[in-house]
Amino acid sequence: MQVRRRTLAKLLLVVFVGNLVVMGAGAWYSYQQAPPIPQEFVGPDGETVVTDEEIREGKTVFQSDALMNHGSILGNGAYFGSDYTADALDRKVQYMRAYYAEERYGSEYDALTGAEQAAVDDLVESDLASTDTTAPVEYSAAEVYAHQQVREDYVERYHEGSREHGLPAGTIESADEARQFADFALWTAWISHTERPGSDHTYTNDWPYAPIAGNEPTAGTMTWSVIAMVLLVAGAGIGVWLYRSVELPEPETTGVSIPHPSDIDLLPSQRAATRFIPIGAALFLSQVLLGGLLAHYYIERDGFFGIGELLGVDVLGLLPFALAKTYHLDLGILWIATLWLAAGLFLPPLLTGTEPSNQKRYVHVLIGALLVVVVGGFAGIWLGANGYIDGPLWWLIGNEGLEYLEVGKVWQFGLLAGFVFWAGLVARGFKPLLDREEPFGLAHMILYAGGSIALLFSAGLFYTPQTNIVVTEFWRWWVVHMWVEGAFEFFIVAIVGITLVSMNLLKRRSAEKAVMFQALFVMGSGVIGVSHHYWWIGQPDVWIPFGSVFSTLELIPLVLILFEAINEYRALATAGESFPYSLPFAFIIASGFWNFVGAGVLGFFINLPIINYYEHGTYLTVGHAHAAMFGAFGFLALGMVTYMLRIAVDPGQWNPKRLKWSFWLWNVGLAVMVFGSVLPVGFLQLETAFTANYDAARSLVFYNRDLIQLLFWARLPGDTMIILGTAVFAYDTVLQRFALRDTSIPSRVPGSSIISSRVLPEDD
Repeated sequence: MQVRRRTLAKLLLVVFVGNLVVMGAGAWYSYQQAPPIPQEFVGPDGETVVTDEEIREGKTVFQSDALMNHGSILGNGAYFGSDYTADALDRKVQYMRAYYAEERYGSEYDALTGAEQAAVDDLVESDLASTDTTAPVEYSAAEVYAHQQVREDYVERYHEGSREHGLPAGTIESADEARQFADFALWTAWISHTERPGSDHTYTNDWPYAPIAGNEPTAGTMTWSVIAMVLLVAGAGIGVWLYRSVELPEPETTGVSIPHPSDIDLLPSQRAATRFIPIGAALFLSQVLLGGLLAHYYIERDGFFGIGELLGVDVLGLLPFALAKTYHLDLGILWIATLWLAAGLFLPPLLTGTEPSNQKRYVHVLIGALLVVVVGGFAGIWLGANGYIDGPLWWLIGNEGLEYLEVGKVWQFGLLAGFVFWAGLVARGFKPLLDREEPFGLAHMILYAGGSIALLFSAGLFYTPQTNIVVTEFWRWWVVHMWVEGAFEFFIVAIVGITLVSMNLLKRRSAEKAVMFQALFVMGSGVIGVSHHYWWIGQPDVWIPFGSVFSTLELIPLVLILFEAINEYRALATAGESFPYSLPFAFIIASGFWNFVGAGVLGFFINLPIINYYEHGTYLTVGHAHAAMFGAFGFLALGMVTYMLRIAVDPGQWNPKRLKWSFWLWNVGLAVMVFGSVLPVGFLQLETAFTANYDAARSLVFYNRDLIQLLFWARLPGDTMIILGTAVFAYDTVLQRFALRDTSIPSRVPGSSIISSRVLPEDD
């Protein structure tokens, strides 16, 4: 069936507005339903145990000391340390058991008979089943005792240090702050075992799994898992049917005149844009080196192959896991963003054949701004995490301490301002095309996608360190998930479409139709699909059906993208060895494969509600994240870089051998890492969560099992290949920068180049 571009544009607008309505209403509802922070908790005699102010201060300690990148809270964060919610809940239960065992039987819990233990367990579960959420909340004597003991445990571990847990002394600067952090963790444990008024489940939908505390999967979790399985089959069928039914153009090389790089002019702003490439490569190399260190920390928690001990260097104190993880995550975002910034600046002159005055100078300004933000942000993270920035400045210019949003607010504003400036440069470059095409044209869609990225990134400005963690997490996932699976994927399909146009493999209008069709399903499923992050963090259970349905529907665009990659491969195969862009296409094909595996197969599996209930915050998520990040964004960014270099480098000096080595080292290394190490660990964690409880699956005892340690070592070959591939890539980008062609004088007449002459006029 035929689908007109204007129809697709209208549908895309309806979907975008619909997303805003649903998520806007969801934001209002979530604020109303957020778990309370009672003014105070008191003991049986009325003495104050903890106040709301102490709990809020504990959240501040949690963020300022970067503890979200050592362990996790409500399942979100790093997986190296404990999940603080599950840990606090488990410790609370154990200490309450000890209290009642001593009070009733004058003995330790483990020494009691089975009947006596059952009686104690009934008392503990009865205390935890309280539905009282009014202030003041009254603790039982056992809860008061447990609260005090957990506080001292946290002082011992997080202030005094625990090298076996990878925590240097002074991770939290003072004992009082460690106690406040315990208060915060215990409050999240409290909302996990306290029933939401008017419901039959807790604020966290009975997560984490802890049978002794009465936490087991809810009926809704089971029901929507079954519905999601049905939708999976239907979604896959719909995706295939749509691809076969809707007449969309495919890349074609047979009988098509493909412009050779030697026939394409290199303009000054394009040469300037290639300066982003070695910067991105350096950030990428730094990221994978830190990734290797982080992986090794799971084996040797206070050193690095014994080198620190040999040289007398305290590796853990110098670069603790939390700080290394913070940099690792931020570098991953930055190197991909840097390469996409380069692509966005390189493509406009390619399609228009001209560039605005002073464009090269402005590109250099943007490079300078990028370096300022990166250096300033990273310095602020280190200073903030090490306590050198006091008062409110720690989260403004230091370390905000939230996963993927670690840099201080000032640097986040800087990134946002830089992105807006970049969008302005792209608009200047595309102006000849913007003036000629309709509002749903390719150049317009790139700007729309860019504007969506900026809009969603601004959601990170809606909270402060004092904001309820449940509300904080609501907005953080707007940035992290909707930015990734909504706006950024929209941006990517537009960039890939316009790249195919520049290769003369697609007509502009045909590409517009294909891009809008894919973007329709990416935006339609990915934005509301963020809901699966809200299931266990204290949000109302209305998000379970939304998250189940739309997370499953995310499979449809991934099926379409996989088919697209297969057809692109077929088109490439018909081109013969004369096709000059085979290597960039190889990256596009690899992207389609890993995106389907990581975001599609693994993403669906871990987002099935009943599986997510047990695996949330385990190594299965690590496997999903690495495969999806490389697939959806990494390989496409690297493919765009390869395309840019193929055009910019002197044809007589072009040598793709090193990039081919990098390509295969990355792909094989990623496969070894994900399938040979990460996923097996994740499945064993899932088994432990099933058979014991969630806290046991995240415990040091689990990580120190012989089989788990062997699987951690099995990751070394894959990590090594990825590091080597990145090192070769970084080396090659530096060499290629010295082999660039001379630039041409920009034409003032749009459409005068070999590519622009085909793009700017009407195609059909």
